[in-house]
Amino acid sequence: MTLQSSVSNLSLNSLADQLEGELFLDNTIRTLYATDASAYREMPLAVSIPRSEADIKKLIAFANENRISLIPRTAGTSLAGQVVGNGIVVDVSKNFTKILEINQQERWVRVQPGVVRDELNMALKPYGLYFGPETSTANRAMIGGMVGNNSCGSNSIVYGSAREHTLEVKAILADGSDAQFKSLSSLEYKNLIAKSLSKNGSAGLLDKIYLKTNEILSSAENQAEIRKNFPKPSVERRNTGYALDMLLNTEPYLLQDENQSAKQFNMCSLIAGSEGTLCFLTEIKLNLVPLPPKTQGLVCVHCNSIDEALRATVLTLKYGPHAVELIDNYVLECAMLNVEQKKNAFFVKDKPDGTLPAILVVDLSRETKEEVEALALEMSTELMQAGMGFHYPLLFGDDTKKIWTLRKAGLGLLSNIPGDEKAVAVIEDTAVDVYDQPEYIRDFNEILKKNGMSAVHYAHAGTGELHLRPIINLKTSEGHRQFRMIAEEIATLVKKYDGSLSGEHGDGRLRGEFIPKMVGEHNYQLFKDIKNAWDPNHIFNPGKIVDTAPMDTFLRYEADQKTPEFKTYFRFHDQDILQHAEQCNGSGDCRKTQMSGGTMCPSFMATRNEKDTTRARANILREMLTHSTKENRFDNHEIKEVYDLCLACKGCKGECPSNVDVAKLKMEFLQQYHDVHGVPMRSWLVGNFSKMTGLASYVPWAYNLIYKNKPLRKIANSIVGFHPERTMPLLHSTTLKSWWKKRVNSSEFTVPFTSSIAVKKVYLFCDEFTNYNDVEIGKKSILALEKLGYQVIIPEHAPSGRPQLSKGLLKDAKKIAEKNIRLLKDIISYDTPLIGIEPSAILTFRDEYPDLVSDDLVEDAKKLAQNALQFDEFIAREIELKHISKDVFTKDKRVIKLHGHCQQKAISSMVPTKKMLSLPENYTVQLIPSGCCGMAGSFGYEKEHYDLSMQIGEMVLFPAVRQQPEDVIIAAPGTSCRHQIHDGTGRKARHPAEILWEALL
Repeated sequence: MTLQSSVSNLSLNSLADQLEGELFLDNTIRTLYATDASAYREMPLAVSIPRSEADIKKLIAFANENRISLIPRTAGTSLAGQVVGNGIVVDVSKNFTKILEINQQERWVRVQPGVVRDELNMALKPYGLYFGPETSTANRAMIGGMVGNNSCGSNSIVYGSAREHTLEVKAILADGSDAQFKSLSSLEYKNLIAKSLSKNGSAGLLDKIYLKTNEILSSAENQAEIRKNFPKPSVERRNTGYALDMLLNTEPYLLQDENQSAKQFNMCSLIAGSEGTLCFLTEIKLNLVPLPPKTQGLVCVHCNSIDEALRATVLTLKYGPHAVELIDNYVLECAMLNVEQKKNAFFVKDKPDGTLPAILVVDLSRETKEEVEALALEMSTELMQAGMGFHYPLLFGDDTKKIWTLRKAGLGLLSNIPGDEKAVAVIEDTAVDVYDQPEYIRDFNEILKKNGMSAVHYAHAGTGELHLRPIINLKTSEGHRQFRMIAEEIATLVKKYDGSLSGEHGDGRLRGEFIPKMVGEHNYQLFKDIKNAWDPNHIFNPGKIVDTAPMDTFLRYEADQKTPEFKTYFRFHDQDILQHAEQCNGSGDCRKTQMSGGTMCPSFMATRNEKDTTRARANILREMLTHSTKENRFDNHEIKEVYDLCLACKGCKGECPSNVDVAKLKMEFLQQYHDVHGVPMRSWLVGNFSKMTGLASYVPWAYNLIYKNKPLRKIANSIVGFHPERTMPLLHSTTLKSWWKKRVNSSEFTVPFTSSIAVKKVYLFCDEFTNYNDVEIGKKSILALEKLGYQVIIPEHAPSGRPQLSKGLLKDAKKIAEKNIRLLKDIISYDTPLIGIEPSAILTFRDEYPDLVSDDLVEDAKKLAQNALQFDEFIAREIELKHISKDVFTKDKRVIKLHGHCQQKAISSMVPTKKMLSLPENYTVQLIPSGCCGMAGSFGYEKEHYDLSMQIGEMVLFPAVRQQPEDVIIAAPGTSCRHQIHDGTGRKARHPAEILWEALL
């Protein structure tokens, strides 16, 4: 095969002109597709986003003509480097996303390969049907990838793998011809072979595929080798090589005297797990099952050791669990460092020695709660009598979702380990007979101990496949040596137990090298024969499964990799900025859509472009900081391009299991970029919002005259660089500070008393948005606090610095932060907190200030951060302390629909807001399941971002607001959110503090 680089840009540009879809040749997009969720990195020749099957056929013809490869890709969450290569990456995740047909009676569905697994089940639920296999990435994993990797997941005890549920596929073969594969009776299969034989020289590629497969499987010698050297039948998770053993156990080949039931021959068994190396899937027909039992109960068996947990696993299997999953102490330690996952670990109880346990999560789903409770009691009693475990909490309802979220976050959490040593996916996918598992893991850990290494253990204990990740620094020569050494030694160990080197994640370029050892050279040659029959020119994802390069080549990190020290404005704690970006392991949590809920990542949810994922932003920064030859590695237009659509919503900080704070990375990058290129005028104006608005506040009537008048507003917006259709927040006739000072200085002013306690002093942070624009909200907030018995003081302070931060003006933001800390550090405490009305402003104290200020102010910043509360956080705290009761509120009935502020959801919680608004006893508060509203500070105002901003709003928020009756209150704490709701729906959203004030008697 000729080198990929020999293909000229001229011919690639010609190909691009022929496609309905897109073909990207630029360095930026190619860089983003150079990695997946594995340890591998290789720059592709190009990236194609096909729009039709005709596009795929054109790509196949081009690949054959130019002897280059095509790499099929969906979500790109592969852990063995399956979608990394030097050919054209063909991403079907954007346009091949249709559910084509649902047959309720026969229980099957036809889909395109880009359908997301969880979204498929959402569509199937009204029919009472379910697609069983569930990976930990199920809210972004796509059916094409699941079939390609033969995915299974935590519930494979019940549902098996994708192979068992793949009924038919439509595919395009290597010669561009269409093919359909499905079950064939013994007679149909024999007739097909006879017909293909009769064609002789006129046999097409499909004929040759069936003839070669039949030739291989009809040979007595091959049959003996396959049965002898493949993993033993009791190992159900088996993704080593091509599944010839599955085809051998079908009607045409299974011996009549064998006590084994035979299935019909179906080439789908071979295609499942073939990693896109045989054909290009365009449609998949899946078997469906009834919905899972109505009641899920999880027994979280707390064990003293991994060994104890694995021995307990064997005992739990007799109770018919739907899943038995292990979470080891290492994963729990990482969870305690993650904002979201720490909440999900609420059920964890320390061992008697004070350390964290190994937890076995046993899913005992049944139809009724009583059935689950009885079964759980019986199982827990037997475990206790056997001396296995010391704590057996049984959890139901929403608590089960938290536990599964914690378990599924394991992969991402492991990236949080500080420094360059990481839990590396190298031998994490081994599968053995579940009864061999305790002994196998003891042998495994002995090998690690012998080599001075340790590993993380988690996941599918109930099916004999623990995810085992040794801690390795792949930036060193020693790390590269350990990477290969541990792979070789564990491959030998797996073979000793007749297991499978891959249980579900596939061979890719990680394990392909060891396939001859696992199944023998004879069977490996059969794999090569299969590949050659299906793909004569090796255009489909070559170098995976067969003819694989050494597993320690094309790694993401070079041995003894050298990168400069980066002087940054932000601190990144135990890391530098590059290490923070490297925490992203590519697991793709940021590729979930609005249908899965959450905030991350709003721009991807709208565009469905890989370029707009959190992962892409971490990747591009890592790539450029690692490989750039510039003296200032931040001076890079590729980074600027990829970060352009980051709304800095902070969703990633809360939802990314690896805690990659891309908003923080963007702010740092922008300041570094400004240092070279200067600050653009619009960014300067936005960053200096407080100064500019302060000047305008002297003549608010003039400002409002312009922005109330549509033609004048359009002209003014265009001059600044804002979209002409975007309305602007108007100025109040006075400022909040002026109103408060005048009121406090009035001789008639007294603090009202409605609470039974002595007056408590609180300090109000009068942010720049409330001071100038949302003055009425500020007034009502103060009046509400006073009526509840609190003396409100607005202390001397600077603005929040949020506008400066949003535009990467970190030098200015740092001055503001340090001024505020010096002014407030001696007066703010638990008893005299600093209360904020605008979430993005007050949360700056908690989020950015401690990482931005000079070293001598860090401790003061942290202390201040602990006592900087949102209005609703303070009220919720006082409710818990019984300082505020429902007696002083109206008994009227109201329904409130609440949209949460992104930064509040990431840094704090919506729970206090809901608690506060639920205080009036007849108020019903319902959260709108929306992510980011799309405004995100100035983002939604900017002319080039306006359309995307509105598109994001239209995904969930706008439709939810529009369908509410007029008497329903729309609540939104954020000023940007309220403005976006107004522009997108015409409805007025209220700040929760306003609603509380109006509910007071």
